Amino acid sequence: MCAKVKSDLYKAAGVDIDLATELLAQVKMKFAQTRRPEMLAPVGGFGGLFQIDLSKYKEPVLVSSIDGVGTKLMIAMMMEKYDTVGYDIVNHCIDDIAVQGAEPLYFMDYIGIGKLRSPLYDEVLSGIADACKAANCAILGGETAEMPGMYGNDFDLVGVITGVVEKSKLITGEHIRPGHIAIGLGSSGLHTNGFSLARKILFSQCGYNVKTYLDELGETVGEALLRPHTSYYPAIQAAREAGVSLDGIAHITGGGLYDNVPRILPDDVTAVFRTDVLPIPPIFKVLVEKGNVDPVEAYRVFNMGIGMVWFVPAAQAELALKQALGAGFTAGIVGEIVPGHKDVRVR
Repeated sequence: MCAKVKSDLYKAAGVDIDLATELLAQVKMKFAQTRRPEMLAPVGGFGGLFQIDLSKYKEPVLVSSIDGVGTKLMIAMMMEKYDTVGYDIVNHCIDDIAVQGAEPLYFMDYIGIGKLRSPLYDEVLSGIADACKAANCAILGGETAEMPGMYGNDFDLVGVITGVVEKSKLITGEHIRPGHIAIGLGSSGLHTNGFSLARKILFSQCGYNVKTYLDELGETVGEALLRPHTSYYPAIQAAREAGVSLDGIAHITGGGLYDNVPRILPDDVTAVFRTDVLPIPPIFKVLVEKGNVDPVEAYRVFNMGIGMVWFVPAAQAELALKQALGAGFTAGIVGEIVPGHKDVRVR
């Protein structure tokens, strides 16, 4: 027979098990709304169970990715607004596998925190749940680690996603050839990259804080920085259903156009981009001007208004553009592929 022991020693040491259970219970209903038929058990087991419907695929390929939100979390803490970073981690992960043609299946999160607290915890999880529901991506589980002495008052947020794609429909970039057209899809802002430089420029050099209102932005610094990462999966889905040959897709994250596009280019081509097609969000103009950032560095650190690039045959450029615009995205023909050496030129 087990004895019930009443003790607050662990709580006094900084870990409140009861609070974690209580806060998690408040968002479990939202988690349930992300459930897909392939899930074999609700969230809460030692391992998540997901049975792939093999009748839909001849040669299914699982595509997985892991990422974090980075120092954008510091902006969320300054703003005391945490739901949008939940969207950030989900949408970033979705975009990372969508570029290879994968449908997102399930998502898992890790939150490491010094002191568990509300509304931080429940807002983050609510944002994750809402973003997953919007993408029909199941929340399969997660982990919350309360570690006083490790994180202090800070926290970290990491996401892991798994998707599936038919092997014959994988998007690899290997078919990109000279003459292909680059379709750029607009970003909402910094997304989840470049925040260390942005914080240095705006807070250290300029002396702003998250509540500083700038006419150039039409909003506060914090509001501009905290805009959530865009999910481009609906546009990719629409393009593929319309028969567009998406021969290569690059998610423009840390490293910008210069470092991300070459990851999918064949060895004998170069991507040439124009910067005067898509609107550059005001936050980037402020950062470049106030920080005296060299244009080359700006396009390596930031996405500069282009969150994703599609490479399509010239004959399908208009169809691709129509699908992106029809899905509600800002889009334009931002470049082309020429003979070269697996690199990028930005004009």
